[in-house]
Amino acid sequence: MTSPATVVPGRRGLSQLRGPAWFQEYGVYAAVAALLVFNAFFTEHFVTGDNFRTQLIQAAPVVIVALGMALVIGTEGVDLSVGSAMALAAALLPLYLGYGLVPALLIALLAGAVVGAVNGTLVSLVALQPIVATLALFVGGRGIALVVADGQLKQIANPDLLALGTGSFIGIPLVVLIAGVLALAVTFLVHRTTFGRQVVAIGGNRPAAALAGLPVKRVLTGVYVLCGVLAALAGVLATARLTASDPSSLGNLMELSAITAVVVGGTPLSGGSIRVLGTVAGALLMQLLRATLVKHDLPDSTAQIAQAAIILAAVYVARERRSR
Repeated sequence: MTSPATVVPGRRGLSQLRGPAWFQEYGVYAAVAALLVFNAFFTEHFVTGDNFRTQLIQAAPVVIVALGMALVIGTEGVDLSVGSAMALAAALLPLYLGYGLVPALLIALLAGAVVGAVNGTLVSLVALQPIVATLALFVGGRGIALVVADGQLKQIANPDLLALGTGSFIGIPLVVLIAGVLALAVTFLVHRTTFGRQVVAIGGNRPAAALAGLPVKRVLTGVYVLCGVLAALAGVLATARLTASDPSSLGNLMELSAITAVVVGGTPLSGGSIRVLGTVAGALLMQLLRATLVKHDLPDSTAQIAQAAIILAAVYVARERRSR
């Protein structure tokens, strides 16, 4: 007679591939594939090298911000200030480009780190809810950026900075290459470092992690700092691609796009798990969906409604999976 040990694991494996579990694990990849097939047959001039290059370039800033957001959500948090961090980095760039590209970049990234440090301190030390803690800089951060920029759009003429937005390496756009390298770096961080394991453990059960002696406050602060730095970098790259610093509009609704990419990619809002590849696929899915609707002459509001529906579906699937 077959022993239970040889039967139960097999049945569990099959059950894990059914219903909500399958959709959370593989749904985002199936959706990306379905959109690509649809556009290949029904969208004119979609399957071209130039179009794919454009889609990847437009998705790259979302990917970069979403990588930081995935780390934050992995701790059962959220960061609503990423758009403001982008705007603040963009506002500071023109002020320091006269000293050279490297100092200007460092100042912009430092601004993102400060935003993240403030958020992390409010979450870890003051013990505010993440949505409340980051809401302050969601509103105030963009105001600071507008004050720094005198409320004006400023053209960028520095060729070294512009090369980041328009240049390429071995045929790959630099913004796409940077996003890809960062995705690999975050994957390594999550799966191969002590810090990454601590992030997942804290998101899974923060009181237990504290009792186990993990540096909960330091890790939480570090996660928000990383998220702020990645958002600032995305702001720098977006500014370079647009050839102008416009803190009034740069990064608007980026927090929505980033959260959507993370949740659709399979990272649960309850924390304890981070899916980096799924996050990248989620960002690509949102970009492809938006591009598909635009190419079929549907308004951008339709894309926003579709995005909201996808978020609700992803959260519902995650909830159903946890309840089983």
